Amino acid sequence: MNVLTVPSQAAIPFAVPSSRWDDAMAASLSPAELLLYRSNLLGSDLTVTNFGGGNTSAKLSEVDPLSGKAVEVLWVKGSGGDIGSMKLDGFATLYQDRLLSLEAHYAGPGDDDKMVGYLPHCTFNLNGRAASIDTPLHSLLPFAHVDHVHPDAIIALAASSGGEAATCEIWGGKIGWLPWKRPGYTLGVQLRDYVAANPGLEGVMLAGHGIICWGDSAKACYEHTIDLIAQAATYLNIKFAGKPAFGGVVDSLSALDRAAASADLMPRLRGLMTGQKPGSGRKVGHFSDDAETLEFVNSRDFLRLAAVGTSCPDHFLRTKIAPLTLDAARLTDDAYLGEQLEAYRARYAAYYERCKRANSPAMRDPNPVVVLVPGLGRITFATDKTTARLAGEFYGNAINVMRGAEALKEDGGAGYIGLDEQEAFDIEYWLLEEAKLQRIPAPKPMVGRIALVTGGAGGIGAASAARLLADGACVMLADRDAAAVEEVRAGFAKRFGQDGVRAVVCDVTDEGQVQAAFDACAREFGGLDILVANAGIASSAAIEDTTVDLWNRNYSVLAEGYFLTSRAAWPLLKRMKLQGGTSVVFIGSKNGVAAATNASAYASAKAAANHLARCLALEGAPEGIRVNVVNPDAVIRGSKIWDGDWRQERAGAHGIDPGAELEAHYRNRSMLGRDVLPEDIAEAVYFLASDASAKSTGNMINVDAGNAQAFTR
Repeated sequence: MNVLTVPSQAAIPFAVPSSRWDDAMAASLSPAELLLYRSNLLGSDLTVTNFGGGNTSAKLSEVDPLSGKAVEVLWVKGSGGDIGSMKLDGFATLYQDRLLSLEAHYAGPGDDDKMVGYLPHCTFNLNGRAASIDTPLHSLLPFAHVDHVHPDAIIALAASSGGEAATCEIWGGKIGWLPWKRPGYTLGVQLRDYVAANPGLEGVMLAGHGIICWGDSAKACYEHTIDLIAQAATYLNIKFAGKPAFGGVVDSLSALDRAAASADLMPRLRGLMTGQKPGSGRKVGHFSDDAETLEFVNSRDFLRLAAVGTSCPDHFLRTKIAPLTLDAARLTDDAYLGEQLEAYRARYAAYYERCKRANSPAMRDPNPVVVLVPGLGRITFATDKTTARLAGEFYGNAINVMRGAEALKEDGGAGYIGLDEQEAFDIEYWLLEEAKLQRIPAPKPMVGRIALVTGGAGGIGAASAARLLADGACVMLADRDAAAVEEVRAGFAKRFGQDGVRAVVCDVTDEGQVQAAFDACAREFGGLDILVANAGIASSAAIEDTTVDLWNRNYSVLAEGYFLTSRAAWPLLKRMKLQGGTSVVFIGSKNGVAAATNASAYASAKAAANHLARCLALEGAPEGIRVNVVNPDAVIRGSKIWDGDWRQERAGAHGIDPGAELEAHYRNRSMLGRDVLPEDIAEAVYFLASDASAKSTGNMINVDAGNAQAFTR
C-alpha cells in the first residue's frame, strides 16, 4: 500500500440547508397530512437529521369517537419511526388533556421510566402506535407545532465546550440552552419551565442531543427549523475560515489501495469477531472512505477524539460509545488484529462492570461496531447489512459533530465533549431500550451469512440467490452478462431491499475477473460464508463432431471455472472457521453421474467438477468448509442454457420436437413424472448452505424427479 502525503487543507464545510416547502403541494393537504409532509421533508434531508432521528408533532382538533365532541389531540412521531420515510400510521395520537394530567403522577427525576408507562393510557382512537420517550417534550410545550431534530451542525454546538457561548452569539438570546439531561418526562418539565421563565424564546438547544423549536403553522415550524440549522452551519463554516480540521490532514492511501486493503482487512476482522459463545453472531460489514471520514482518520487529533467517544444518544446507540482504532501498518498481522479485538472486548466488559446497575440487562455483544484506520477509512459491522450501513452513517454524523465542536474550542482547550460514561451506559442499557430490543422479531436463519453465486443471472443461479435472500443472507451475484445480472440485481433490490444484494461482472474462465469478484464481495459485505458455483454452458455433439475448441470450452467453464472460483473463495471461507464454518455448493448435473448420448464434452466436464467437489470436501473439512453437489436434470423453464443451441441439440439427440415435446419427454422419462424447476434446485442449494446440513460434506443430492441411472453409488 502506497501512502500519499497530502498537504493540510481547509476543513470540509457543513452543508447549509434551504427550504424545500412547496405551497402548491401543501395547499390540498389536511392538518395531519401537513404534519406528515413537514416531517418527510425534514427527515429526507440528511443535513437536518439522520435516519430514525428527530421527532415532530402537531396539536390538532379531532372528533372524539366516544363523545362526538372536538378534542385536542397530540400527533407525535411514534417510537422507532423515521420521519423521512414514515406514513400517517407512524404517528402516535394522544389526548392532550390526558397528557397534561399525567404530571399528577410525577414526583421527580426518578419517575422517568414510570411516566412512560402512563402514555398508553392517553391513546386517542385506539391507535396502536407506541408513543416515544420524547412525547413529553412536545406535550408540555404550549405550541401548536414542534420540531426536535439532531442535525450535525446543531449537535456540534450542543457537544462543544464553547457551544453555549456560540448559541448566544448566533441567536442573541432567542435560542435558549439547557444542560444535558437524558430524554424523558423530567427533561420535558425542565424544558416547559425554562421556556415559561424566558418569554420570547424561539427554541432551545438541548446540550448533547439537539434543538427543539416551534411555530404557529406547519410551514412556519418547518422553515424555522431549516433557518436555525442553516444559521448554525454558516456560523461554523465561518469559524473554519480555511483552517484544517482536526489538526490537519496527515496522509492517505490511494483509492485503489484503499479498495484492496479493505477487501483484505474486512474478512480478517469478521472471522476474529467471535461471539460470547463460539460460533455465535456472524456479522456483515460496510466500508466507507468518504472525504469526511478520511479527513478524520488521517488527522493528528484522530486518536484523541476517537477515544472521547460519541456524544449524541442517537449516535452511540448505533455505534457503541467508542470505536476500535487500528495501526495502518499492521493490518495483515492476524495476531495483532486478534489482540486488538480481544483488548476491545475486555475494555467493553470492564465498562459494563463499572457502570451496571442492579437491574441492568445482560452485557450485549462486546465486539466493536466501528473500526477506524488511518489512511483507509471506516468499517462497521452488525448483524445485517442495513444495520452496518446505518451504523457507519451515524458515525459519519459523529465525525461531523467533532469537526464543528473542535472549531469552537479556545486555544489549547478541548472543544468536543463526549457524554459522561455512566450517562452513556444508562442510555445504552436503559430498560426501556432493552424492552424495545426484545420486541424486535427473531432474525431470519440466514441473517449474517454472505453468499456469492456465479451464473447469478441464469435460472438456477437467480433462484438460488432469491432463496438465500428471502431468509436474510447477503448475496453477490456474479455473471458475465452485465445487463442481465444488473436486471436481476435491480429486481431483487425491489423485492428484498437494496442493502443485501450486489452484482459484479465475472467470467469464471478469467482468473483476474474471478479474483475481483471475490474482492468485491469482501469489500461490500465483509467476507464470504457460502459459494454457489453455478455458472455453466452446455453443448451436444457426437464424438466425431466434437472439436477441440468445443471440448476446451466445456472444460474451461465447467471444470476450470469451478476450480478458479473455489480457489478464490477458499481464503475467505477459511476465515470463518471460528464462526461455525462455511459451505460450498456445486451445481452439477445428472450427466455428471450418468452417461449421456452425444454430450461427452459436457458430461465429462461435469463429472470432473463433481470429483473436484469431493477432493475439496477432504481438503476443506479441517477448515470447517463443507463442499457438496446438487445434480439437476432437465431444468428447462427459466434456464438460459436451454434457450440456446442446447435445446435443439438435445431434441435432435432424442429425435423429438424441441418445443413442448421436449419438456414432456424429460418429464415423462422421470420416475416421478414431474417437471424440475429452478426453485427446486434452489431448495437443495439452501439446505446444503444452511446449518440444517452442518454435518454433511462430500455429498450429492440429485434433484431430477427420479432417474435410476443417476443413483449415486
